[in-house]
Amino acid sequence: MKAIIGTKLGMTQVVNEAGHLVPVTLVEAGPCTVTQIKNIEKDGYSAIQLGYGESKKLNKAQTGHLKQAASSSKKLKEFRVEEESISEELKVGSNVTIANFEEGDVVKVTAISKGKGFAGTIKRHNFSRGPVSHGSHNVRGPGSIGSMYPQKVFKGKKMAGHMGNEQVTTRGLKVAYLDAAANIIGIKGAIPGPNKGIVYIVGGAK
Repeated sequence: MKAIIGTKLGMTQVVNEAGHLVPVTLVEAGPCTVTQIKNIEKDGYSAIQLGYGESKKLNKAQTGHLKQAASSSKKLKEFRVEEESISEELKVGSNVTIANFEEGDVVKVTAISKGKGFAGTIKRHNFSRGPVSHGSHNVRGPGSIGSMYPQKVFKGKKMAGHMGNEQVTTRGLKVAYLDAAANIIGIKGAIPGPNKGIVYIVGGAK
C-alpha cells in the first residue's frame, strides 16, 4: 500500500543521475501504525486507517479505539484501497514505512494550505481594480454583489475573507529522493502546507 502520513520539513535540492539539480520538498514520512482495517462485508467499503505521531494525552474514546493497535497516535487518516490489494501481512498494529515507495513513483499530496489571514477580493480572487483618477471611489472595492432580486447574497459569492487555510491536493508529483534509514521522502517540486505541517501522501495517483 503506497500511502503514508508525514511532516513537511522544507525544500532543498538534490542531484539526479544526469547531474542536474532537482528542487525537492523533504517530508519525514512515518513510520505509521495500522490502527484499523475496514472491509466491504462489515463496513461497506475497503480502507486502511493509519496513525501517525505520539499524543501526550488521549481521551477514553481514542484510547479504546487504539487499544488493539497498542498505539497513541496523534493523527489518524483513512485511505481507500482495493480489498484484494491488502496483503495478509498488513494487520492492526503493524507499521507502514516509505519502503513501499520507489524513486519515480507518481503521488498526490494533501495538506492544509498556509493561512494568509483576511484578504480583499483583488488578492484573494484576482479581481481587477477600478479607476484611480477622476474622483473614483471604487479603486480596490469589491463592486456590486447583486441587484434587487432575490434580496440575498448567494453562498460561495467571491468576496473578501479568510484566505488560505484550506485543504489542498496536488496531483502528478514524483518521488525524487528516498532515505529509508531516516524515514525521509523527497518529492519533486512544491507541496501544499507550511513547514512542520502534516501531509498525506498517496501513490499511484495521476
